Amino acid sequence: MSPWIKAGLVGAAIVVVLSLLRLIPILCVSLIPCGLSPLIYAGVGALAAYWVPPPRNAGTAAGQGALAGALAGLIGGILNTIVGTVQARYWDTSNILAAMPPESWEQMRQAGIDPSSLVGPGLFLFTGSICCLGDLVFAALLGAIGGAIFAAVKPD
Repeated sequence: MSPWIKAGLVGAAIVVVLSLLRLIPILCVSLIPCGLSPLIYAGVGALAAYWVPPPRNAGTAAGQGALAGALAGLIGGILNTIVGTVQARYWDTSNILAAMPPESWEQMRQAGIDPSSLVGPGLFLFTGSICCLGDLVFAALLGAIGGAIFAAVKPD
């Protein structure tokens, strides 16, 4: 098995566990995945570079790290989108909708937009998909950086 696949799957397992922490309704616990994601993706890139046979050069290690980070980011992004969409299905949106001024309601109705559709799972699925693509690029970039740094520090 390629180094990037092994490292990507290890990273994906870590991202899955951290993504499931978001389901705990305590703010300090649900924010942990946000802070650790960059470290995980860089670590996944370094792990892929570690599994590249010596002598390692920075270019090969960065490529393997980028692929591993992208795999972990893709799996994590898909899971985050699914978890967020399911959570949005059960949100109490009455507070959000009650905070909207009546003029906004009327303008949306005149434009043919149902204001309640702005806080439902459909919108979260759309925005989650866009964030998944952004997460994929972010993870690949950090994985490449982690792989290149590891190869530069430990070429053999």
